[in-house]
Amino acid sequence: MTRLPQIGWLADGRRLHLQDGPIDLIVEARGAEAMVRVAYEAAVHRFTGLLDELCAELPELRKPARPDVCVLNGIVARRMHDAVTPFAADHFITPMAAVAGSVAEEILGVMTQAADLDRAYVNNGGDIALHLAKGEHFTVGLVNRPDTPALIGTTVIAAGDPARGVATSGWRGRSFSRGIADAVTVLARTAAQADAAATIIANSVDLSGHCAIFRRPAADIQPDSDLGARLVTRDVGHLSSNDIAVALKAGADCARLLLAAGLIDGAALHLQGETCVAALRIVDGIAPLQRPVARTESLMHV
Repeated sequence: MTRLPQIGWLADGRRLHLQDGPIDLIVEARGAEAMVRVAYEAAVHRFTGLLDELCAELPELRKPARPDVCVLNGIVARRMHDAVTPFAADHFITPMAAVAGSVAEEILGVMTQAADLDRAYVNNGGDIALHLAKGEHFTVGLVNRPDTPALIGTTVIAAGDPARGVATSGWRGRSFSRGIADAVTVLARTAAQADAAATIIANSVDLSGHCAIFRRPAADIQPDSDLGARLVTRDVGHLSSNDIAVALKAGADCARLLLAAGLIDGAALHLQGETCVAALRIVDGIAPLQRPVARTESLMHV
């Protein structure tokens, strides 16, 4: 018998909350009332049992990705693999690096297949899949850190823009990071692609051997981690302005390479009060960061 997820509404009565184990989604759809209802029903139906599907292939999902081979069977599992394979030749990466974005993308996909919506998003812990009908747009907030987020700026994604995925990674997030970025937010064509790319860029924000950085083997913290004995960042002490600049440049250089390869559409990197947006490509509908706002907000602003 399939385990039923937790299903509820947030206080505003507009956003659906779906939770099953580590998957925690906030879902919102806009459009005709009947269409919105159909979309939410489709989301609940698809979400039920989705975690079980992933768990059935978990051993394979935790293995390093191979660009030339995919033995995964599930739709979401294969999407995870496809999202990480562009990085597999040059980096250690497993399909798990794209799990949150891939799940968000799957739920949004069934919603838009079932109903004609004006706008919709599925937010999986900060990894977000977007739907925009003609003439619509989303304003996306960029945060300084995932655990206790404060808004550092915004960017706009319009219907005519290619980006439909947003993801944030960093050592303060819910997943392990091998770098020291407080937050790296990436815009890409899909949520799965943004998720994978954010992982790679966040890992690149680093200062090798710096005495203020404390790391531990991932397996010591989470025995079944796909990172195994690889070191992950657990704390970052005070860094000098030069250290911050060096680390952010390393991440920005990585982001620019991904931009040039067409793997992302923009990125913002944040470390100890400094934000680098040199890699945020200015395209139609994607604006430069607005002035920082001194209040705490969620990642998505509509």
